Amino acid sequence: MTTRTRILTGITTTGTPHLGNYAGAIRPAILASRDSNADSFYFLADYHALIKCDDPLRIQRSRLEIAATWLAGGLDVDRVTFYRQSDIPEIPELTWLLTCVAAKGLLNRAHAYKASVDKNVETGEDPDAGITMGLYSYPVLMAADILMFNAHKVPVGRDQIQHVEMARDIGQRFNHLFGKGKEFFTMPEALIEESVATLPGLDGRKMSKSYDNTIPLFSSAKEMKDAISRIVTDSRAPGEAKDPDNSHLFTLFQAFATPAQADEFRSELLQGLGWGEAKNRLFQLLDSELGESRERYHQLIERPADLEDILQHGAQKARAVATPFLNELREAVGLRSFVAQTQVAATTKKKAAKAARFVSFREDDGSFRFRLLAADGEQLLLSRNFADGKIAGQVTKQLQSGQALDVRNQDLGFSVWLEGQCVGDSPAFADSSARDAAIEALRIALTPVQE
Repeated sequence: MTTRTRILTGITTTGTPHLGNYAGAIRPAILASRDSNADSFYFLADYHALIKCDDPLRIQRSRLEIAATWLAGGLDVDRVTFYRQSDIPEIPELTWLLTCVAAKGLLNRAHAYKASVDKNVETGEDPDAGITMGLYSYPVLMAADILMFNAHKVPVGRDQIQHVEMARDIGQRFNHLFGKGKEFFTMPEALIEESVATLPGLDGRKMSKSYDNTIPLFSSAKEMKDAISRIVTDSRAPGEAKDPDNSHLFTLFQAFATPAQADEFRSELLQGLGWGEAKNRLFQLLDSELGESRERYHQLIERPADLEDILQHGAQKARAVATPFLNELREAVGLRSFVAQTQVAATTKKKAAKAARFVSFREDDGSFRFRLLAADGEQLLLSRNFADGKIAGQVTKQLQSGQALDVRNQDLGFSVWLEGQCVGDSPAFADSSARDAAIEALRIALTPVQE
């Protein structure tokens, strides 16, 4: 089977997206999400936002604006999983499980915490003045975001590499303590995009809200034009040759232009194009590039109920992965139901594991399939079609290997996934209770027998 790469990207909801955010993060991420070999997870990191901002109205407005920006920019929610962090209750619960294995010494080394302590010491304050447990525990929450969905790749800036490394450390510690041969968590890797554009702001410094030098992304055309008119340029008059390589205006133009458009603009600057006309050309380019998206953005902003529906649908997709996985983790650490786990499992686990059996067969079209039957003969799983009997056999071995099961609810049934691909489906059950009982029976049946 081809392994699909799972990619996870978080967007902190503390501000309004500007042109630099779009070119540096949003546009490349949306393009990457169209990769048919990737499962992409995009989430609004609104729990993280609470660490940085204590203004509820700003948090709420930012969540709305950022969700609308990504959708207006072309994010296909049918192709990806797009959700709010705060809609996934399994994430704070996993955060606590990970907090209980995270070493304090590891968190002491987190860059953001150390920078805050150093700043306090420099100003003669108590080292921990103004430092919340949210800031201190930020890396554990980020680890939960990543490990909950077993992401393989996490696109981050260089300043965030440490958080991905800490997620690995914490995940490895959990696997070691509770895995008993299972690797619950995939070890994530930081994905550094060296080619991502860092756009200059109005004054030439990096475009940033903290410098108040940003160009609005989806505000009105007039506001964008007014911002562009404030871009700092040199004093060369119309008719004098301009230096494109040292022009912030040209850098901005180039980030949105085709190579042919950029070459033409460069040539015109060298031939003495006036700065006023050059700024007008930049506005026309951006207005052309972003006009349709701006219109979609304002339609979404004006219909928050539609945005809410989209995000709730995304949360359902995310929780279809998170809920069964967290149930496994709860069981691993000992948070088990007295009835379902302690009594039933103790008396039936060994018997069920031995009695459950795979039955392989061949379809009329030549493809290979298998059924997993419980001890009483109930069909728990019917596999998808495989072209090769060896592949079908490998799948049955993987299912019995003891690795964490990826079971996803589908109405009154469920499906089982391996390495990002669906390998089997259950029958439809009478109700959700019967479905959940069948999932528990499946897990017991596929648990290796401990002699």
